[in-house]
Amino acid sequence: MSRSPSILLVGEGNFSFSAALCRLPSEVRVTATCLQPTVSLHMLYCVDSTKLGECASLQGQLFDRVHFNFPHCGRKSGVKKNRQLLKDFFLSCVQVLAEDGEVHVSLCNGQGGTPADQPRRERHNSWQVVAMAAEAHLVLSDVRPFESDKYQSYKCTGYRSQDKGFHLENALLHVFTRSTPFSSPQVFKMEETVEGEKVQYNIPAELSEYTSRGFLTSDSVHPVKLVQDFLLEKLQEKWAVSMVTETLPVLLRAKQLHLYSDKVSLCFPDGDLKGETALYFLRPSLRPLMEAMQSGHWNGVTNLLCGISGLVFRNVPANPWALPVFHELLLTGVLPKKYEPVKVLEQTLGALLAPYGISMVTKQEELHVMAQPMGFIGKVLTNNINDVSLLSMTVSLNLDLLAVLMFSLPDWRLLWSRDPRFSQQFVIRPTPGTPFTAFSLFPELFSFDISFWTETAWEEKKFYALVRVASCGTVEHVKLIDKFSHPDLSQTSYCYRLIYHSHTHALSHTQALQFHKRLESLLSECLEVTIR
Repeated sequence: MSRSPSILLVGEGNFSFSAALCRLPSEVRVTATCLQPTVSLHMLYCVDSTKLGECASLQGQLFDRVHFNFPHCGRKSGVKKNRQLLKDFFLSCVQVLAEDGEVHVSLCNGQGGTPADQPRRERHNSWQVVAMAAEAHLVLSDVRPFESDKYQSYKCTGYRSQDKGFHLENALLHVFTRSTPFSSPQVFKMEETVEGEKVQYNIPAELSEYTSRGFLTSDSVHPVKLVQDFLLEKLQEKWAVSMVTETLPVLLRAKQLHLYSDKVSLCFPDGDLKGETALYFLRPSLRPLMEAMQSGHWNGVTNLLCGISGLVFRNVPANPWALPVFHELLLTGVLPKKYEPVKVLEQTLGALLAPYGISMVTKQEELHVMAQPMGFIGKVLTNNINDVSLLSMTVSLNLDLLAVLMFSLPDWRLLWSRDPRFSQQFVIRPTPGTPFTAFSLFPELFSFDISFWTETAWEEKKFYALVRVASCGTVEHVKLIDKFSHPDLSQTSYCYRLIYHSHTHALSHTQALQFHKRLESLLSECLEVTIR
């Protein structure tokens, strides 16, 4: 910082930490406070850490760091009261915290309830510090040992400066930062020319966050672009590769997609598009576009891999590795059989991807690209052509899942994060294999069930779409746990379990419950179900 950072200390006992902090070589501006009523010219007393916004002495001030060392309600207050103390403190401190500020909370080993605590307590027996901070839209960005030796004059005291101090052995310092806010999905209007005809259509709300992001532009340093560049560079050592740079249509006619069952249906602003809503779909693959280009641009060209890449859209269930949108890299070429192109490709990709836990597996005469835990990542298809000396070879790869593996991301949804702490890590164009540094550690997950009656044919794919809309994409997994058809009534009951989990935002129990209530309303409104 160009100025000395300002630090607010709350809940100080004997102020020995404040004194030790001021003796450090770095220049800081320290405001030390405590709850007890005492008169002093240098300290602020009667400052309630859960009501910082109401403190007259702090009005108009924003601090770069807010510290709370070893908070405790006192006596044998139990974990629930101490959780509430943490929650109230976090809600209070964000009122005096600078936009890019940090909240530092020191806890005894085991209290926080994160994997950093060793041994880790059971969740119900911990203070659940991450969940309490999420209530104030804060995420845990770092956790490290509390270095009591660094503060030589610091003497830890107990509640209200009692002689019995807190246990500092293996104590942990938790660093929290602000989360970016959730944004509600909105229908996105588009216009495109398809085979000479202008078509206006709406991108469904559940997919709007994924459109027009420009991750594959020439100047992009997004992970999917870095992975694509990495792959193409290595493949160019074996073959000439020509990538199409022109804009590809997002809409495809239904007649081109008869082989695809997971197409995304569209709605049109002018009603029913002359009664034929199934004329167009968002492209579920780039293969139809590649086939059209082969017949035009590259027909007859041999020993050349021609490539296109871009977004594809799938109507898929909600589970951790089912991507409703991803970037596909598609390469195809007519190659001499005598050079065994499939074997060369298998060896090249195998050696390139093996360090990331990715393997090449032959299944039903197709070469599949596989990895755990997500499974299928891509495949290689071959076809014989009229010239028996040549072979047509097509490679399809999911760049998003490759980026997850090659940069050690915990969740594919991070690829779509608008948080600058994500994008800044790739500005220097790190090579694949460089591990991603999470800015939200140990995010809590929340489980809610939803059950309802329906009298019509159940459209599960529409249900998944509404789940994504209602939850702002925070539902990680949906599982059907019960189904019952009434023997006398034309009704069927469904019960689903939803797991809410986010590596991109601060997701609290309160927020997850709000999302869940919103889902109930949308289901009643859009699918005409009766919530049980």
